[in-house]
Amino acid sequence: MNELKNMYQERRIAFVQAGWHEDIVDEGRKSFLAAIKACGAQALPIDIYDAPGSYELPLQAKFLAKSGRYAAIVAAGFVVDGGVYRHDFVAATVIDGLMRVQLDTSVPVISMVLTPHHFHESNDHRQFFLDHFKMKGAETASACLRTIAALEKISAQSAKQVL
Repeated sequence: MNELKNMYQERRIAFVQAGWHEDIVDEGRKSFLAAIKACGAQALPIDIYDAPGSYELPLQAKFLAKSGRYAAIVAAGFVVDGGVYRHDFVAATVIDGLMRVQLDTSVPVISMVLTPHHFHESNDHRQFFLDHFKMKGAETASACLRTIAALEKISAQSAKQVL
């Protein structure tokens, strides 16, 4: 993916992170940034934004997409089941909202929003999700860079066909 280094020197990635369970979600952000750097795409600047919670991620993603500054937006959050039915509603709303943003704006929105049905504030569960977000950060970086490259290729092919 070293070719991305040259292709996107003027474009950026927005990374929007929800504040709930911030210590856990931080592991995903750190892993994402490390993976971007490791694959040689550090020339692609990343702007970090905070959201109060996952529910607010789609609106921030929409504003960022409409700014025209970003090749992609990453949304990171952790929607946990606190023992009430609201978990399913919030999880579906957030994921549907993020999909809607990318379809409406043509700016890819890569989701690192995890929505487990079972999370307990025990050391074992916390450690599991700390480790899981580390893995998801690296996977998200790969998905983000591959999506940017794929869309750039499609755009270049479309431009050639017009000429």
